[in-house]
Amino acid sequence: MTSRVFRGSFTQQEPIPEEAIEAAVAVMRSGRLHRYNLANDERGETALLEREFADWQGSTYCLALASGGQSIQIGLRAAEVGTGDRVLTNAFTLAPVPGAIAAVGGLPVLVEIDENLRLDLDDLDRKAAESGAKTLLLSHMRGHLCDMDGLMAVAARRGFRVIEDCAHTMGARWNRTKSGNFGMAACFSTQTYKHMNSGEGGFLTSHDPDFMARATILSGSYMFYDRHGAGPDERHFEATRYQMPNHSARMDALRAAILRPQLPRLEENIARWNALYNTVAAELVKCSAIAVPMRPQNEDMVGSSIQFRVPALDAAGCQALTRRCGEHGVQLKWFGNNEPSGFTSGHGSWQYFDSQSLPCTDRILSTLFDMRLPLTFSPQDCKLIADIILENVGTVRP
Repeated sequence: MTSRVFRGSFTQQEPIPEEAIEAAVAVMRSGRLHRYNLANDERGETALLEREFADWQGSTYCLALASGGQSIQIGLRAAEVGTGDRVLTNAFTLAPVPGAIAAVGGLPVLVEIDENLRLDLDDLDRKAAESGAKTLLLSHMRGHLCDMDGLMAVAARRGFRVIEDCAHTMGARWNRTKSGNFGMAACFSTQTYKHMNSGEGGFLTSHDPDFMARATILSGSYMFYDRHGAGPDERHFEATRYQMPNHSARMDALRAAILRPQLPRLEENIARWNALYNTVAAELVKCSAIAVPMRPQNEDMVGSSIQFRVPALDAAGCQALTRRCGEHGVQLKWFGNNEPSGFTSGHGSWQYFDSQSLPCTDRILSTLFDMRLPLTFSPQDCKLIADIILENVGTVRP
């Protein structure tokens, strides 16, 4: 067994840029942290961020929110998903996705994934027909974009709308179109482990003015909806402002100030993440016991984490690999665990809706490992990490 140990931290992010710190301090000194607490004709950090993110994303409208989870909930409510409505979504995702469906009274209909961790379009087509669901909450889980052209063809044929969860694909593209620009709306996260860091935070984007007017009132705009940086014209609020409840899910000026200087760095950071991903992937694919998901040519990824399977291992072998890598400083998450752990859980532990049979997903997740690649790592770090994984896979192979 290897004696080499990785000494870095898988949870240590890069520091917030100095100009973001200065902007945050300026907001704190002003005392005007609430997004609508503005002086005279002041635009405000949150409204400025909404305009800048909409322009970067290529979306007509953008609403800044308190978290990525709130962006999903507000998006579903604005799409008028309600009690008893069936909503299609990935069987492989994180708990906030089915949690948001349940929070608005919807019933999740889980769709199988394929061996490359993407939504199985045949199963989607079948379950859309069987369930009659009118909405797909598409989770681009761990940054894996499915065939978006094929998916939108299924949506058109079956008559359901698409809301994209882009928490893991901010800046990723399919056929040069950014994720989030395929469906009626997209949801993004700026939680610490995502691609911009404000601790918590999120965005909701859309080209639909009536949808965004509903979302804006739902977010808790009161009657200040004209103070948004990338919102629809006031005429779209004429009826909506009386009909939508206030859910107080606004982003504050402090978080917006922290995020604005990070946005111009995002494309550069995407290239850095992809270099780290490619370093690890190039080593792992050398081992015949390891299966690394295929990245299609149509996809421009954001490789801020990497996944791989060791299909020959049983549960005990997967647990042993996780433990042994951990002893050498490499923190792996295993999606086959029956018990939820940290941020990781599976559909069997989401007991707030009826259990569903997902044999293909269960088989894939039973040997699936996941690992963060923070930008505090170097390519040399990633080479050492990959070597430690390879050596420990060799010790637990059946």
